[in-house]
Amino acid sequence: MEELDVEPAITNIPAASDGKHLGFAWGPGDILAYETLYMAPGMCRHQHKPLSMFSHSCAKGSGCSFIHEVRKDEDIYSPILRKLFNESHHIFVGLQTIREDLPSKNKKTQFVSISKNYRSVIRACMEELQQVAASVLVLQVSILLAIELIWNLCEVLFIDAAPAGPLLLHLLDWVRLHKGDVDEKAREVLQSESPAEHHDYWDVVVSYVLQGRFEEARQMLVKQATLQPAARNMYKLMDTLLSKMPFYNPGGTQTLTEFDVKWRHWHEEVDRCLQDNSFASNQHLEIICKILVGDEDTLLEHKELLSTWYHFLVTRLLFCHPTVKPTELHYYAQSCMTMFLDLRSVPEPLDSILLAAFEFDIHQVIKDCSIALNNWWFVAHLTDLLDHCKLLQSHNLHFGSNLREFLLLEYASGLFTHHSLWQLAVDYFDNCPEFGHVYLELQIERVPLDTERKALKVLRICEQRQMSEQVRSICKIMAMRALRNNRLGSALSWSIRAKDAAFATLISERFLQDYCARGTFSDLDLIDNLGPAMLLSDRLTFLVKYREFHKLYEENRFSEAAKLLLSLITAKIAPRSFWMTLLTDALPLLEQKEVSHSAHCALHCGFGHDLCFSKHT
Repeated sequence: MEELDVEPAITNIPAASDGKHLGFAWGPGDILAYETLYMAPGMCRHQHKPLSMFSHSCAKGSGCSFIHEVRKDEDIYSPILRKLFNESHHIFVGLQTIREDLPSKNKKTQFVSISKNYRSVIRACMEELQQVAASVLVLQVSILLAIELIWNLCEVLFIDAAPAGPLLLHLLDWVRLHKGDVDEKAREVLQSESPAEHHDYWDVVVSYVLQGRFEEARQMLVKQATLQPAARNMYKLMDTLLSKMPFYNPGGTQTLTEFDVKWRHWHEEVDRCLQDNSFASNQHLEIICKILVGDEDTLLEHKELLSTWYHFLVTRLLFCHPTVKPTELHYYAQSCMTMFLDLRSVPEPLDSILLAAFEFDIHQVIKDCSIALNNWWFVAHLTDLLDHCKLLQSHNLHFGSNLREFLLLEYASGLFTHHSLWQLAVDYFDNCPEFGHVYLELQIERVPLDTERKALKVLRICEQRQMSEQVRSICKIMAMRALRNNRLGSALSWSIRAKDAAFATLISERFLQDYCARGTFSDLDLIDNLGPAMLLSDRLTFLVKYREFHKLYEENRFSEAAKLLLSLITAKIAPRSFWMTLLTDALPLLEQKEVSHSAHCALHCGFGHDLCFSKHT
């Protein structure tokens, strides 16, 4: 059954007046919105005229009109986030080179490594944003925090695909990584004059226990034990319970069943201590004991320290279900979210995404992230990685492209709107086998050719991909621009590259006109080294050969010069306006002794015939 589309987010345009009609112009990465004026009330819809899109003046009888640019991917304009795009591009390109014939075990190790590389780039970018003291960046930091949280969970569940036993260890690492406030609070406590008497002391101890960080909890409890000699045995018992709690070792010889038996014995021992009231005289130690047996009421009383339902989930699994299987996660996740969240509160988008991940619904994760996040970076790269892991093969979109390609095309199209990031987009299009080449052809034409260097860069991309139509278009644009700026050499070079015979003819005539006006040629290095390219048009051939005639004349090679001039005359490739110039060039040659009698006659005859022909026509 096809899912209904979610209502799109509303974008408010501040300066748009109520009751005014807006006109739109759609661009590749944004929308231009502008107010429109109706000529008169009751006039047909097609008769109204939009205000000038480039005018900021006030129309008579109306307010000022503004053009509003609505960008769909604002993040690409952030200088810090551009580092995220650049660094992740290198990882993406490397991922595409992994050979299909590698053993699955080797590929899995590489995929996990690549996933961690992506996360390290996210974290580095996030830390750099946190150093910039600007309130406007708070939203970007929170988005990156959420992105890393989701990516890390997807890495654990989908890419690493840890089985029962190691699964809980990975989830503990996941929670610890994203709950760093405990360490900050612990530093404050330890740096105080009397840590054991600090008002946050017990919060730190309980937080360590909730995260399964028993070694740190034991070290903190030692400080309290030294202040209470009478309760030393009680603290010693708690230290024993904490030190004896078993953790599964994936690299060891112990089986999961053996670990489970050992854990149950430990759990029974903790429960006996609780039933015996071993810690009844110390409220804090009794709370810790209740946490160790997985008492739900006690855990929920510490919501403030847990802060999120998924931290509550992992803590509950640690003390109640340490051998949880991946297929059981969805049940515990749903029940923990229900218990933890207020019945009146609606789950946030992040909650829904994480719950979908615990339910192993990859496509729902991608869909919810596409809606909730403000750019395509995350879903494009995560989907690409999951696709390489062969986790998305069954999901094709009804309009022909698969999910991976669709998201990569959207992300790359956004990059193409940026003045420098467009170069990264080329590699993304290259790795979209179905529609990538078509998208690149459409997007490359929109790149502004601000400088000749940029034009050459774009041209090289097109030439490498046999995009002949785009190559000709770029060369024609640059040739016309050079011609308008009277840079004939550059214009000729671009027209030759475009293989545009008509334009090469036009520029060649401009060269000849300049010669007639000034008596010298410009851009001699180019004309002297055209080689076979001169055959593009007759006029260009004439230009090159006529320049060659002058070189021979300057080198006093009069006989060769006369023969070349004669061939130019008889070939009839010279413009008619240039015939008198050729005649003038021939006169000094007729006076030279080196020129043979036959050449003299030929020159006389050639010019006589041509001039006669010119006269009659």
